Amino acid sequence: MMAFAVVFVGAGIGGALRHGMNVGVARLLGTQFPFHTFLINIVGSLVMGLIAGWFVGHPNADGHLPLFLMTGILGGFTTFSAFSLDALLLWERPGHRLAGVYVAGSVAGGIAGLLIGLWVMKMLA
Repeated sequence: MMAFAVVFVGAGIGGALRHGMNVGVARLLGTQFPFHTFLINIVGSLVMGLIAGWFVGHPNADGHLPLFLMTGILGGFTTFSAFSLDALLLWERPGHRLAGVYVAGSVAGGIAGLLIGLWVMKMLA
């Protein structure tokens, strides 16, 4: 039960950070291009790499810290960071085909899911 609480608190922090970055980047760079999402995804992926790399070098630093940082804060900040980590882990396996399928399928599936959801709601309206 403690693991869920740790993720819950971290996700709240990550979501608040994302909102702050959305507002700040929109003020600085405007809204003609989704710079806020673009930067959040890149920063989140960078931080995921830093944290994952740190935990690889410190295998005894376990407990709830990875859940809090990676699943909680970064999950609330961006799920793109987890996607990037999964894609890289698949790429490191022999035969990079699975990584390509994952990346292409995730992007295409995500866009298709959004389109289907919008279509369903339009039909119900």
